[in-house]
Amino acid sequence: MNKDGRPASPGQHDALEELERRNQKLAKINAALMQRVERSMDYQANAYSMFQTAIGLETQVRVRTEELKSALNRLERANDQLTIARDSAERANRFKTGFFTAVGHDLLQPLHAARLSLSALAEMRDDPQQGRLIGQVDHALSTIEELLRTILDLSRLESGALKPSFQAVEVLDLFRSVLVDIEPIARDKGLALTMRSRDVAVTSDPLMLRRILQNLLANAVQYTEQGHVLIATRRRGAMLRIDVWDTGPGIAPQERTKIFDEFHRGAAAQRSHAGGFGVGLSIIARMSEALGHRLELCSKVGRGTRFSIHVPFAGDAPSVRALRDGVHKAATQADPLSGIKAVVIDNDAGVRDAMRALLERWGCEVHPFGGLAELDATLVSEPSFRPDIILADYHLDAGESGLASVSRLRDTAGRAIQAVVITADHSPEVTDAVAAAGCEILRKPVKPAELRALVMHLVG
Repeated sequence: MNKDGRPASPGQHDALEELERRNQKLAKINAALMQRVERSMDYQANAYSMFQTAIGLETQVRVRTEELKSALNRLERANDQLTIARDSAERANRFKTGFFTAVGHDLLQPLHAARLSLSALAEMRDDPQQGRLIGQVDHALSTIEELLRTILDLSRLESGALKPSFQAVEVLDLFRSVLVDIEPIARDKGLALTMRSRDVAVTSDPLMLRRILQNLLANAVQYTEQGHVLIATRRRGAMLRIDVWDTGPGIAPQERTKIFDEFHRGAAAQRSHAGGFGVGLSIIARMSEALGHRLELCSKVGRGTRFSIHVPFAGDAPSVRALRDGVHKAATQADPLSGIKAVVIDNDAGVRDAMRALLERWGCEVHPFGGLAELDATLVSEPSFRPDIILADYHLDAGESGLASVSRLRDTAGRAIQAVVITADHSPEVTDAVAAAGCEILRKPVKPAELRALVMHLVG
């Protein structure tokens, strides 16, 4: 309808509808534009928020980076300090090992001479009482020798240079040997000292196993005031368990992990005012670890203690004993060495004299020299001199090696004269050098029976 109330004409009606459609279309466009504007404003807000977040994260990253750089610098400084400390410790360890090796050689020299002299004296004895005294002195020298070797072996254990020499060891002989040292002390304290074992053998290093048992028994006797000390064996499958029992005060639980530390002396030691430096159990632990023998401790306070070491079982002992008796029989025969020409090369006059006395008692013709210079002088004056065997010390004066004298004698003779190098140096370098020269090696102090058996084997 028009403004005056009259009905609209068809043309006007169409125009109104067209305007209505345009109006609706504009409304939709407007709504779409408003949505776009709103989304754009949201995007801007989000972008601004993300921008602020990025700035915050960048600040945090910068702070963390600075902290990380600081930590890395501290770590680098700590690593430098650790490297310096490690190098210092390695130098100290090398010095200590070298010191003990050098000192051990000097300490074992007089023992070596004493053992040789005592053996020569033993062969001249007529009085049984003199024989018993000689036996006691010989055993005392052996004990001192083993204690010195323990110190040297600990040094080599720490440096990784000591490698156990595994062989069949007769248990009963080992027990008797250890008890001889401990029995007088136990008797003075009124303790019963007993052993219990079948005639069997184990596989171990005989010297290291003996030191372990010797230390265990010494500790047991030292801290036991009354009762008894027992060393015994029990078969456990493929292993033989060697037990050392005592009726001492026992070890408190809180001390059982500490007693294997160096220089630790527990409450029992303080109560008994026992001497020593507290290294016995430390030696036991280290040697057991080197041998691969498991060590056990069982103790009850006020009742006593049992230390056990598990050693591989090697069977019955008769075969081992037969081999040992055969070597002993060969070493005690006198005739095979009669008239043998032996050259002794050693820079120590006492060792030369002792070796000469021993070899002459065996019927050898001995020619001692202090080194290559003396030997050359003899070869010049006696160009036809030809020994049957050479016994040479490895370390001579002025850095000279006994191998040089061996080489000179062999060159002069035009043949490989049998030679034995005698040394207290256990280093792999010396062992390799002796083997490369085609010589046998014996460690000081040499046991006369072992030396005799080897000489007979080489010249026989």
